[in-house]
Amino acid sequence: MPAQSNAEKYQFLVKLALQGGAADAKIIPAGKVVVEDRVVLKCKVGCNHYGKTLACPPYTPSAEEFRKIVSEYKYAMFMKFKSTAAADPEVLSKLMVAETDPSVSKEIKVKAAKFWADWKDDKRKMLQSVVDLEKAAMKEGYSLAISFVSGHCQLCEKCNTETRICAHPNLARWSEDAVGVNVKKTAANAGIDVTFPFAKNPESFALLLID
Repeated sequence: MPAQSNAEKYQFLVKLALQGGAADAKIIPAGKVVVEDRVVLKCKVGCNHYGKTLACPPYTPSAEEFRKIVSEYKYAMFMKFKSTAAADPEVLSKLMVAETDPSVSKEIKVKAAKFWADWKDDKRKMLQSVVDLEKAAMKEGYSLAISFVSGHCQLCEKCNTETRICAHPNLARWSEDAVGVNVKKTAANAGIDVTFPFAKNPESFALLLID
């Protein structure tokens, strides 16, 4: 049976993803998910969330381990979500320093804070949508379906990294970046456009492994 015919049985998930807020969603062979060790290196060098949530390194599988996991799946659904958070050019240039730089005006600080709050809210909605898709796949008999989202976990103010026991195991999911997924390359393999750096509204991405 042709590969495309096999993939068609997962189109119900694409429909559900678009209904759940995704801007785009595509079914691809699992081998098209690009996993690289250097992606995890970026998590370790320069990310202030490294080690602060159980969805991030060093608590997640290594890229090598995740490549083996991906090889056990036949298909994946790659998704793009576009945030409603918006930043004009003046705010955009100050987003990363607005909270700590005393030279940034109060007006810009307020706008930057609203941007981050809106994006956080959208990421939580995306997470719920993706977990719902995982459950929909399981309901159809794909019991090993598992989902991943972009960025660090934002469910708790402080993660239980000391005990390594997640407070929300039914909802929390690993960051795809944390396990080595090269989002840009995987998106290209799926035929999904990535706008980076973004001009006004940021994009987030998600992955669902299916078998």
